[in-house]
Amino acid sequence: MDYVESVLTVVERIPPGRVMTYGAIAEFVGSGGPRQVGTVMARYGGAVPWHRVVNASGRVVPGHEAEALSRLRAEGTPLRGERVDLRRAAWWPD
Repeated sequence: MDYVESVLTVVERIPPGRVMTYGAIAEFVGSGGPRQVGTVMARYGGAVPWHRVVNASGRVVPGHEAEALSRLRAEGTPLRGERVDLRRAAWWPD
């Protein structure tokens, strides 16, 4: 499985109401880093729950904040203002 498929497969597994950071995805996949995951998401992430991927401080996708926050709120994701509360919402695959 190539890197793009690996990243997208992890993102597809993130349950509603939970999130993963770009760095956590890279760590789980075992290669690359947050920027590489971000590139994959920017180019190929439209068909997966992209709104469940946030940066290390809980900020949502730049340029798509309103849509991402709307989707996260609808799923009951714990938020603190305009950021995801990572202590309560972070998820790690089994």
